[in-house]
Parts: sequence; structure tokens; C-alpha cells
Amino acid sequence: MGYVTSLEEILWGGTLVAITMVIHGCGMILTLDACGLLGHSSDETRSFARRFGVLILASWMIVLVHLVEVTAWAAFFVWQEAMPDASTAYFFSLMQYTAVGSGFQLPLRWRLLEGLLPIAGLMTFAWSTGVLFTLAQDFQSQELRRIRERRKARQAKGRSHQDEDTEQST
Repeated sequence: MGYVTSLEEILWGGTLVAITMVIHGCGMILTLDACGLLGHSSDETRSFARRFGVLILASWMIVLVHLVEVTAWAAFFVWQEAMPDASTAYFFSLMQYTAVGSGFQLPLRWRLLEGLLPIAGLMTFAWSTGVLFTLAQDFQSQELRRIRERRKARQAKGRSHQDEDTEQST
């Protein structure tokens, strides 16, 4: 007899996807809050490096959230004895989560999860991309505004020097 998807497999798969999304949602809220506290203060004199540091922090936090999500799947595989050890379970989960694949296979009983795991990864990567895009767009907008303000100030200063030169020559 070949592989037949079971209700248990569907329920556990749905539960693991839901757990992944909950972890991701909490992680993205924490990421946006932390970056908001560091990057959106009223201090207009923050350095470029500090503002860029907010993007780096967000990237690190997003990677950490993804690694925690992979841990949830790996823990399930260890609990269900679907993988020989925690290290193999984590490697398998990370490779499946990123849709790279690992060469390992789950026992037939859990075969559906080999497809659901990358679905969870793709959904959370899309969400992470949206969060990072939002933060990057804010950073770029702030930087462009500062560049334009400096340019405008230089042009105004240049005009005032020209006005002084014109007054002196008359």
C-alpha cells in the first residue's frame, strides 16, 4: 500500500503552520516596536550609522524569529521520532523551511509536512520582506529628506553670498 494522507497529519500540519504564524506575528511586532523605539525618536541629529543600524537590528531580529520557528518544527520531528536526533531535525527543518531541501525524508506517516513546512516558510518570508521593506522605505525617505534639506540650505547660502557680492559691487 502506498502513501495516504491522514487526518492526524493534516491536523498537525495545520497546527504547526499556525504556531509558525503566531511566532512570526509576535516576532514582527517586537521587531517593529524595537526599531520604532530606536529609529523614530524626535532627535533629528541621529547619525546615518545609527539610523542604518536600525535596519541591521531588524534584519537580525527577523533571522532570529525565523530560527525560532524552525525550532518549533524540529522539536515536533524529534518528539514524533521522525528524525534520528535534534541536530538532524533542525537541519532538515531549516532546509525545508527555506525550500532548499535537504536530502532527508520524513517517515511516510508525516510526508505531508515536507510540503507544509516550506509553505510556512514562504508565508513568513513574505511577511518579513514586508516588514523589512517598510523599515527600509522609512529609512530611505528620511535620508532623502535630509539630503534635500542640506541641498536646499547650501543653495540658500549660495544665494545669500551672491546677494552680498552684488550689494558690495554696487
